[in-house]
Amino acid sequence: MSADSQFASLHYRPCEIAHRYGEQVHILKDPLSLTMLAKLCARETVQPEVGRLLCELYRVLIHEAVAAELPRRNARVATRMVDITPQGVWEGELIARDTPAVVVALARAGLLPSQVTYDFLNQVLDPSGVRQDHLALGRTLDPEGRVTGAGLYASKIGGGVEGAVVVIPDPMGATGSTVSRVLNHYAREVRGQALRVIALHLIVTPEYLRHVTRAHPEVQVYALRLDRGLSAPAVLATVPGERWDEERGLTDHQYIVPGGGGLGEILNNSFV
Repeated sequence: MSADSQFASLHYRPCEIAHRYGEQVHILKDPLSLTMLAKLCARETVQPEVGRLLCELYRVLIHEAVAAELPRRNARVATRMVDITPQGVWEGELIARDTPAVVVALARAGLLPSQVTYDFLNQVLDPSGVRQDHLALGRTLDPEGRVTGAGLYASKIGGGVEGAVVVIPDPMGATGSTVSRVLNHYAREVRGQALRVIALHLIVTPEYLRHVTRAHPEVQVYALRLDRGLSAPAVLATVPGERWDEERGLTDHQYIVPGGGGLGEILNNSFV
C-alpha cells in the first residue's frame, strides 16, 4: 500500500495575532476563546461558571500547544476496514506517544488548569510517562504592596525532567515572576534537561513577556489574550510589541488591566 503524501509531514502553526515579541510567543487569534474568556472575566461571573469556563479554555490552549510543539512520528494504523481490504491502513504523522511530559501544578489558581492539562496529556501520550508536580508559590511584596517576586513555600516533585516536555499552566501571566521562579527551581533542584518548556496562560501582559522572553528564552509562551490596557491610545493603535517599552498592562500593585481580577481568589471563593 502506498502512503498518502498529504499526511507525510504535518507542519502545524496556530492562528496567532501579529506581534513583535518574538517567535517564542504565541497569542491565539480565536474569537470563540475570546468570547468565553470575556465571560469568565466579567464582573458578574462567579463559581461554578468560572471553573467551567476555565476548563474549556485550557482544553483549547493545551490542544494548540500539543499540536504545535510535541514531537511527531510516522505511524501505520490498521482501521476496522483492514478485514475487508489491505488498503484499510492509515499512515501518517502522529504525536509521539512515548514523549515524557511533566505538568507543574501551581497553588492556587493553577491547580484546576493543571488537572485539565494533565488529564488531556494522559489521553494523548502514554500515561506511564506523564507526571504532575505540585508547587506552592505566592507573591512576595514590598512594604508598599508592590510585587517583588514569587516565593516558593513547598513542593512535591516526582523525578527528573530529562527529555520531557514541561508544561506550566498559570492563568494570569502578570509579571513573569511565578514562571521564572518555577524554572529557576527546576534548573537548580531537578535533574535533567527538558526537551521543551511550555507556559500556558489565559492572559499575558507586555511586562510578563519582557521578563520571560529575556530571562528564559527557551520557554514557548501560549496565551489566549494580551492585555495592555494601561498603555496610551497611540500605543494601543500599534502592532503589539512595536513600542514594547511604552506598553503597560499592570497596575502599580501588579494586577492586569483589563484582566479579570484575582482569579485564584475567585476560583476558590477565598478572598485573601
